[in-house]
Amino acid sequence: MRVRTAQGRLKVEHSMIVGLREVLERLLASTPEIRSVIPGVIRRVRDARGPVRVRVTVPTTNGWKAIALSAGARQELFISTALDRAALERAIRQALAD
Repeated sequence: MRVRTAQGRLKVEHSMIVGLREVLERLLASTPEIRSVIPGVIRRVRDARGPVRVRVTVPTTNGWKAIALSAGARQELFISTALDRAALERAIRQALAD
């Protein structure tokens, strides 16, 4: 079953790491320039402790790929947007701070 939230802009097709959903919902609510966010596969890692962190990594065809880290896991995020890297990183920092 597929759940759609944030006016269909957050595509939830499987689970998310702890605390990430709230951050993404705040990001989408405050940044209308983001068309959609698609969380990817979750993998276990040793260095992902503490609160949720999000790092923008590489450009994709229609936006950016980012990595979310928290609770001993990492999750890929595919962000569809026309924002440049600096503007997207500012929006993510603001969503993490709220």
